[in-house]
Amino acid sequence: MESITARAGGALHTFAAEFLAFGLKQAASCLFAGGFFAILVVSTWLPPGPLPRYDLILAAALALQAVLVAARLETRDELKTICLFHALGFALEVFKTHPAIGSWSYPEPGWTKLFGVPLYSGFMYAAVASYMIQSWRHLDLELVHAPNARASALVAGAIYANFFTHHWLPDLRWPLACVLVALFARTRVRFTPWRVRCSMPLVLSFVLIGFFVWLAENIATYFGAWLYPNQHGGWRIVHAGKITSWILLASITFVVVADLKHYRAQRLSRKT
Repeated sequence: MESITARAGGALHTFAAEFLAFGLKQAASCLFAGGFFAILVVSTWLPPGPLPRYDLILAAALALQAVLVAARLETRDELKTICLFHALGFALEVFKTHPAIGSWSYPEPGWTKLFGVPLYSGFMYAAVASYMIQSWRHLDLELVHAPNARASALVAGAIYANFFTHHWLPDLRWPLACVLVALFARTRVRFTPWRVRCSMPLVLSFVLIGFFVWLAENIATYFGAWLYPNQHGGWRIVHAGKITSWILLASITFVVVADLKHYRAQRLSRKT
């Protein structure tokens, strides 16, 4: 009986230690995402000044990025990946906020708005990429039964394209989601919080990331980072259907990050 109690106590101690380590590494992985989110919130509390709020957010986000690189909390290669996602996200923002589409808007003035979109908007997508990149390093991620890289890239490209084309062509979001699930059905992601090697289905990680980004989006819109059409008369919760969009965007982000990691590993192996 004592041995059973001791084993149970040891298992509970191990779980608590691993869970705490996981939480700390998740917090470390969210440095840029959390910092950028804090900038969005704090900017609403500041009194009006000579610099419009959107421009202040951009300046603070750039400063935060510079600090992370200078402190070697982000590498230059990681910064390049983040810039890529900033560009991909900004292109989507320009399209979605066009008057002919009007999916959401940025009603406040700003000097750094291009095509009606503040330049800081791309950092919202870059923040998700930054989180994945940092998690990969901190948790020593490893994919098991990963699908063919070309197949996953093709599906990711189709998902990204559908965010544009569904305004004129049939919306393929659910068929693409089914293809995504089928493609990654056997794929698991291994990670190490502290000492124990753990694993989980990769598709589940997409769902969890999408859900938490949706929660963050609700808080961001509450503080006026951007507005959906039904929020101009007063804040309302973002429709739960947006979770699907964030899940799909999380999958795109992961595929690109994984492919870039694979490419850099091959490049380093050639040099050695």
